[in-house]
Amino acid sequence: MKTLKIIALSTLLSSSIFAGDLKVGATPVPAAEILEFAKPILAKQGVNLIVQSFTDYVTPDISLNEGSSDANLYQHKPFLDKMNKDRGFSLVAIKPIYIVPLGFYSKKYKSIAEIKDKSTIALPNDPTNYSRALILLNDNGLIKLKDPSNLDSTEFDIIENPKKLKFKQVEAAMLPKVLDGIDAAVINANYALQAGMSLKQAFFHENGKSIYTNVLAARKDNEDNPDIKKLTKVLSSKEVKNFILKKYKGEIIPVE
Repeated sequence: MKTLKIIALSTLLSSSIFAGDLKVGATPVPAAEILEFAKPILAKQGVNLIVQSFTDYVTPDISLNEGSSDANLYQHKPFLDKMNKDRGFSLVAIKPIYIVPLGFYSKKYKSIAEIKDKSTIALPNDPTNYSRALILLNDNGLIKLKDPSNLDSTEFDIIENPKKLKFKQVEAAMLPKVLDGIDAAVINANYALQAGMSLKQAFFHENGKSIYTNVLAARKDNEDNPDIKKLTKVLSSKEVKNFILKKYKGEIIPVE
């Protein structure tokens, strides 16, 4: 009888220790840093936030879909929609949290006017950010797209390319590393920050009105998880918004 009581007590303690664990996937900068800031706030509400760090854009959604993560924070809504369509996932955007602007960078040139004909521009190789990068180039006059509102634009949709620019698709995380050996690149601000680069170094970049707002995402079957709701509230709080503004000095923009 005593043994049964010990086992029952052990089971109760074990379940209480692990109750409230919330595993959230994120890329290192800024998502993981924002979540780490939110961690002690959530702890006071009985939620043990476990931040899972990923270095690419695909694995976090795979982990979430498989149930290895409860939620994630790193991607914008168009990317999430594309992953759902291409891979048959049922992931949902819970709430927009911040914007990570795309910027146009070059170490070889100091201005757009200096860029020579037939220069090679590196772009993110994931479909949504690839199209997004082309739209950014269109909006700043380097190329002209048939329909700049088409979020699935490709090089085949370019109708004017006065400098005859060439485009090379590169994994987003690798873009800062290839910048030394290429004419220019369109880089996501999170990877630029990881590489010690600033949005101020970009020749041009997206603004706060971008539709590419990074969202907290979950599976459809757990979007009503009380702990995810607590996380959503904390990430939307003035405290977290002030942290983003102070930490990233306008490089990352919190959603109003």
